[in-house]
Amino acid sequence: MKTLILYTTDGCHLCEFAEQMLFELQKSQSFFLESIDISTDEALVELYGIKIPVVKNKTSEEELGWPFQLEDLLSLF
Repeated sequence: MKTLILYTTDGCHLCEFAEQMLFELQKSQSFFLESIDISTDEALVELYGIKIPVVKNKTSEEELGWPFQLEDLLSLF
């Protein structure tokens, strides 16, 4: 089963919105969702700090940065 990673942090309203879209997508697609708080790793803050929310396919490493729609998330499959 595919795993999608959501790079996020506390207090990010766009990240909360992206998470809701991913929960909605789980109704029609089977995948694991892994949330990673970038604030716990300085390298992740450097990489994703101004880009979050970012969703990444763990296998292919393809990433989708904000802004995106539900339909765009399908491209990660």
